[in-house]
Amino acid sequence: MGYYEEHRKILMEGVDAWNEWRRQNKSITPFLSGAFLGKADLNNADLKAADLRGANLMTAKLSNANLSGAQLLGANLTYANLSSAKLLWANLSDAYLSGARLPGADLSKAHLSSAKLFEADLRNANLSSTNLVGVDLRHSILIKANLSGANLSGANLIGAHLSEADFTVVILGETVLVDIDLSTIQNIESCHHLAPSVLDHRTLMRSGRLPEVFLRGCGLPDSLINYFPSLLNEQVRFHSCFISYSKKDEKFAKRLHADLQDNGVRCWFAPEDMKIGDRIRPVIDESIRVYDKLLLILTEQSIKSAWVEKEVETAFEKEQRQQQTVLFPIRLDEAVMEAKEAWAADIRRTRHIGDFCGWKSHDSYRTAFERLLRDLKATAIAKK
Repeated sequence: MGYYEEHRKILMEGVDAWNEWRRQNKSITPFLSGAFLGKADLNNADLKAADLRGANLMTAKLSNANLSGAQLLGANLTYANLSSAKLLWANLSDAYLSGARLPGADLSKAHLSSAKLFEADLRNANLSSTNLVGVDLRHSILIKANLSGANLSGANLIGAHLSEADFTVVILGETVLVDIDLSTIQNIESCHHLAPSVLDHRTLMRSGRLPEVFLRGCGLPDSLINYFPSLLNEQVRFHSCFISYSKKDEKFAKRLHADLQDNGVRCWFAPEDMKIGDRIRPVIDESIRVYDKLLLILTEQSIKSAWVEKEVETAFEKEQRQQQTVLFPIRLDEAVMEAKEAWAADIRRTRHIGDFCGWKSHDSYRTAFERLLRDLKATAIAKK
């Protein structure tokens, strides 16, 4: 029996048997390269320095596992649970970690170059001095993560959540900082810039005042840096919206969309904003991820719509990831108050629903609209 078959057989006997074997064979490096370990229960497993290159660990349970120094190059860890796992010095280059759960994990000095961490949960994770060159961190959760000394050159952070993340001496260069809030990042002024980075207007408006040394390091010209404070002081900011509705309620949706746009609210409305040739479902899913709020128009028709139900499910998933309110329901009739559909009944029980039942009356519509506009105001946080 070869090393691979022998080591995999021991591992499949359970974590207790595996850890005992490791204690008795400290000089042996586990060889599990290319192993299929999808859905395996490896919580608390001692996999220190193990060779897991190209292994399939999709949805595996690895909470509190010791993977320090492990070779995980190209491994598939999609949706794996690595909560509080030890990954110090681990080689995760080109690994697939999309949707993986890594809260509290220790990834200090790990190699993650070109890894896929799309929508990964890295809150409170230790990523100090970690190689994150070219890493896909789109929509990942990095709340309170320790990134001190990490190399984020070429990393893609579109839509990432970085509240209170520690950026002490983080290395940036060609880093994509698009549609994110940088206002509460710790020690952002200490970043080391190897080259200009990409900051879009959404990041600038969401972040408020940022240190000038950071903005210059990202490549913004002094003329824009000097002018920017006046824009922040004059503009009232609103949360951006995706409007979810039934085709039969399109007349109201168009009116609402136009009025929101006229009042400075960025909102997505399928008939006008979809490009010719777009695949509808993926575009809508991505739009809900990018925009702050899902403005749901509830009527007898929309409650029966499987399409609307899917959009609501996407919003609920986003709320769970971000731990903040995303769904803004409004109603045009009384259908939701008596609906038997589980998702609609849940909204009725747990949410305040804006009342637009009298929307055909100008005064009634304006009253309801002004309240909605008030609730969509976003508070800007100035960087001191």
